[in-house]
Amino acid sequence: MIFNYVRVSTVSQNTERQLKDVPCDREFKEHASGKDTNRPQLQLLLAMLRDGDHINIHELSRLARNTQDLLTIVHDVVAKGASIKFHKENLIFDGSKGNDPFQQLMLTMLGAISTFERDLLLERQREGIAIAKSKGKYKGRTSQFSNDDIDNIKNRFAESKNKNALAKELRISRSYLYQLVA
Repeated sequence: MIFNYVRVSTVSQNTERQLKDVPCDREFKEHASGKDTNRPQLQLLLAMLRDGDHINIHELSRLARNTQDLLTIVHDVVAKGASIKFHKENLIFDGSKGNDPFQQLMLTMLGAISTFERDLLLERQREGIAIAKSKGKYKGRTSQFSNDDIDNIKNRFAESKNKNALAKELRISRSYLYQLVA
């Protein structure tokens, strides 16, 4: 079977430019960050993969934004007897040529560049948030709780012996529970 894997990071982005006019038997489309492999469509694709199958991917960064994840996924695909093609970079991994040193080098270098790109993006984001906070323009996400809710939570917190259970019941983290009552 021929599979196309298409990924964008957010719901507001669109996938139309990826694998345009590349035929396939099944497309896996994902709106999720490529920071790790915890993506339902990617996991489903990898679980379905059989010997002789082929995966099309628009570019390396659509599969992974972490070099180690990229190398592991490609290795696992080839180990199953399947092949994977990155169209933008024109790299194909199918195991027929063994471990082609040039292709492996290109995969590793381009994967590292993709990781570097993501790290720079996050750094710029942190810097922008810090500047906005210093100017009083960034306050973070607004709380889902009203002032009355917070008063109620403070009372329950004082009475509760199991803070973890209270946080779980409120569907918040334990650390956020402590922030609310502070």
